[in-house]
Amino acid sequence: MMGVHIMNMSRTRAIVGFCIVFFAIVSPARAQVDITGSFNGIFHEDQPERNPGPAVGDYLGLPINDSARAFADAWDASRLTVPEHQCRAHAAPYIMRGPLNMRIWDERDTQTQQLVALHIDISNFQQRRVIWMDGRSHPSETAEHTWMGFSTGRWRDDTLVVTTTHIKQMWHRRNGLPQSDRTRLTEYFTLHGEILNYVTYTDDPVYLTEPLFKTTNMRRNPRPLQAQQLLYPCGSVVEIADQPRGAVPHFLPGENPFLKEYAAEFNLPELALRGGAATMYPEFRSNLKDAGLVRNVPVSGVRR
Repeated sequence: MMGVHIMNMSRTRAIVGFCIVFFAIVSPARAQVDITGSFNGIFHEDQPERNPGPAVGDYLGLPINDSARAFADAWDASRLTVPEHQCRAHAAPYIMRGPLNMRIWDERDTQTQQLVALHIDISNFQQRRVIWMDGRSHPSETAEHTWMGFSTGRWRDDTLVVTTTHIKQMWHRRNGLPQSDRTRLTEYFTLHGEILNYVTYTDDPVYLTEPLFKTTNMRRNPRPLQAQQLLYPCGSVVEIADQPRGAVPHFLPGENPFLKEYAAEFNLPELALRGGAATMYPEFRSNLKDAGLVRNVPVSGVRR
C-alpha cells in the first residue's frame, strides 16, 4: 500500500507540474500589454513648441543651469542652414515629441518565442530604435554614442519602462537649450485603449539641476502605415549663398538681439523666462508677485 501511495503522490506532483507549465505557456504573461502597431502624434499638448518651435529666449519651466542658459543665449537659428546641421536628427529625449508617424514591432527568439527586443521606426528623421528586453547590460561609458542611444526595457505592471544611455549631444528645447551626451533617459509607455501615453524623465548632469519631466500622447492607427509615411527624404542644400564655408552662426555674450522679444510680446517678466528649477513650481508666481514683478491676474487670464 505504501508503494501505491508513493506512486499516487508522484503522479499528482507530475500532473501539478504539468498544469503549472501548461498554464504558464497558454496564459498571457501578467503585467504586460501589446503595444505593437502603428501610431500617430497628437498635438493637443505644447503644440506651438512641438510644431512651429519655441520662442528664442523662452526657458520658463526648465531646470537649467547657467551653462545651459549661456549656450542657448548664443544660439542662432541660422545654424540650421549649415549643411552639416540641415539633416541632423533629433536625439532620443526629444524626437518622440516632434511630428511623427511611428511603428512598433517585437522580435522574438525563434526557438523559445521569448521576447528579445522591441523595434521602433520613427518617421521624424527616419530613425530606428531598438529596446532590448532580454536582460542585457548597458555598454561601457566609452562605447559609441548615437542619436537614439542604447535602450533596455522592462515591464512594471502594464507600463513599459525604458532606460536609454549613450545618447549624442543635442537639445532639450529647440531654441538652443542643450542636452549633453551624459544624459540618461527613462521613458514610460502606457497604453489606454487607442492612446499611448508617453512620459519621460531626463537626467542631464551637465545642463540640468533637476530631472526634466515631459508628457506626450500618441494615437494607435487601426491601419498599417504606408511606406512613404515612414520615410524622411532629406538632403543638404546651400541656403545662404554668401555664407562663408565653415561658418557657424552664433551670437557672442550679450549680443543676441532676439532674447527679449518674447517677454515684450506677452508682457512677461524676464526673470521668469530665464528658467531654472524654481520656475517649475507653482509658488514661483507668488514669489514674482511678492517682488512686484507681476500683477494679481485672475485664473481665467493666466497664460497657459
